[in-house]
Amino acid sequence: MSKTETKEMSAEEMLQKFDQESNKREMSGAWNNVFIAISILFAIFQLYTATFGVLDAYLQRAIHLAFGFALIFLLYPARKSWSKTSMNWLDVLFAVVSVATTAYVVMNYHELVLRAGMNNETDFIVGLVGTLMVFEAARRVVGWPMITVAFVFMAYAFLGPYAPGILAHRGVGVQEMFDHLFFTTEGIFGVPMGVSSTFIYLFILFGAYLESTGLGKFFIDLANALAGWAAGGPAKVAVLSSGLMGTVSGSSVANVAGTGSFTIPMMKKLGYRKEFAGAVEAAASTGGQLMPPVMGAAAFLMAEFVGVPYIEVVKAAVIPAILYYAGVWLGVHYEAKKNGLKGTPREELPKFGALLKEKGHLAIPLIVIVYLLVTGYTPMRAALVAIGLTIVCACLRKSTRIGFTDIINGLVSGSKSVLGVLIACATAGIIIGVVTKTGVGLKMATALLDLAGGRLLPAMFFTMITSLILGMGVPTTANYVITSTIAAPALVQMNVPILAAHMFAFYFGIVADVTPPVALAAYAGAGIAGANPMKTGVVAAKLAIAAFIVPYIFVLSPEILMIGGSAGKILFASITALIGMWGVSIAMIGYCVKNTNILQRIMFFFGGLLLIDPGHITDAIGVAILAAATIWQVYEKRQMEKQVKA
Repeated sequence: MSKTETKEMSAEEMLQKFDQESNKREMSGAWNNVFIAISILFAIFQLYTATFGVLDAYLQRAIHLAFGFALIFLLYPARKSWSKTSMNWLDVLFAVVSVATTAYVVMNYHELVLRAGMNNETDFIVGLVGTLMVFEAARRVVGWPMITVAFVFMAYAFLGPYAPGILAHRGVGVQEMFDHLFFTTEGIFGVPMGVSSTFIYLFILFGAYLESTGLGKFFIDLANALAGWAAGGPAKVAVLSSGLMGTVSGSSVANVAGTGSFTIPMMKKLGYRKEFAGAVEAAASTGGQLMPPVMGAAAFLMAEFVGVPYIEVVKAAVIPAILYYAGVWLGVHYEAKKNGLKGTPREELPKFGALLKEKGHLAIPLIVIVYLLVTGYTPMRAALVAIGLTIVCACLRKSTRIGFTDIINGLVSGSKSVLGVLIACATAGIIIGVVTKTGVGLKMATALLDLAGGRLLPAMFFTMITSLILGMGVPTTANYVITSTIAAPALVQMNVPILAAHMFAFYFGIVADVTPPVALAAYAGAGIAGANPMKTGVVAAKLAIAAFIVPYIFVLSPEILMIGGSAGKILFASITALIGMWGVSIAMIGYCVKNTNILQRIMFFFGGLLLIDPGHITDAIGVAILAAATIWQVYEKRQMEKQVKA
């Protein structure tokens, strides 16, 4: 093993290393009972308000954050080196102080509303301490990069008079800033926290119950039955199972751990290179946040920011998600063909019919939640129904039945799983608070337009670079919040449909997980495979090439997002784009019916690009180039076969 390779890790070890949210205490005894009690109360509060109506926005969000504070400071030690099996008094102190700041909001809610804009000295101290607690909680759960970005924004608020050129502003006073952040719904308790305290919690709880029923194992078995026998079977199983898991999971790294611990060893056994095996799982898992109906948490924020029903975001994501996974699938297929890799014998695989009969009922809640969203149910109501249905469906067969203990464990798991998103939303609220207080969003959009010279393609390129850089260390949720308030408005000013502009920023924030040098999903895959992390990241980026291309296309041609255009036009654009992905995938792998030369790869790449871009002229040219490259390949192969026979 080279010095740059990592030793093979278990899924649990990999999560501890690459997923900051997984680095928490696992205790027994009294403290474990405390964690369970708080988690259950948290879940009961969320389910109660979802059933009987949410509280006033400020109150709902404050209570939501209070539960988050308590669990974060007790579960996540202040230092990684501290024991994970014993409690530290300092963490208890932080938990008490942080909860006290939100309790102050709850107990003095009416007085705070009445004196809005005229906060007293006590309010200021509470606001200051509460904001600092958000920073500390974010440091523990999501790491330094995100709070660094938030600190930069806060520094900008205070140092506005000294900022250069268009970015200068009058400056914000210290008390004015913290009052704005903690005692209004434009800061910490803003839209992101509002979405976290309603939609996001319920969908994460829904995902927790789906996983507890064994749906993840069912997806892997189903993928094996459907694709395990094909060329490069285990790799295609990784793509298919990760795509299916993506319908209920919004975390790239967690998805890698969940399916990769099974698929990566299988791929290596079949003959795939270690880097390729890790990259396949990373690229497939990253796409999970793009896969409807349960996309990453940022998708719920997008619906709020854009002002459309969540189902519109889901609908817009369908074709791009298909294109993404088609690109990864084709890359896997041609890598298998290139290296002569076979599938798993059919007799060793699960039988599709028997599998559906035994566990097919576990997928009913997914089908129902899509139906409910399409028929006009709110996301909260749809998630609530789906949670209940998941428990009922699991009880339909003895092999999948869950008991009272499993139901309680589901509540605990859901409450713990939401913590990363919750605190990311709170920290993102600080950024939004600065933006609303200083107007920096409009200023940055104007600066971006000036930098791009008023041209759309350069503006899209700068937006992409911003999203990728932020995505290297900032969670998708916070990344989207920043780019949607700074970069997306610039695209909107250039007459890009608002949903397309926001989806553009959303896509590149997600694809950062497989973009070197900091590609967390790829590094996680490399950890399981025992591969070189940087090489794995490069291969993952090649497999995920669709995610770098498709956003440009749907900005230029919004029918890919089902925005405008007839059904026929949308269908035609989708088919030609799929054919284009075929060409691009061949170019990335370097194989069609035989190994390609440099000129053939260039032809497949640019022919594919022209087909992905909807338009009759580009499609005609693209088809001609792809046809020429394919005929050239077939001719060369036949010549080789003749030489062998001779």
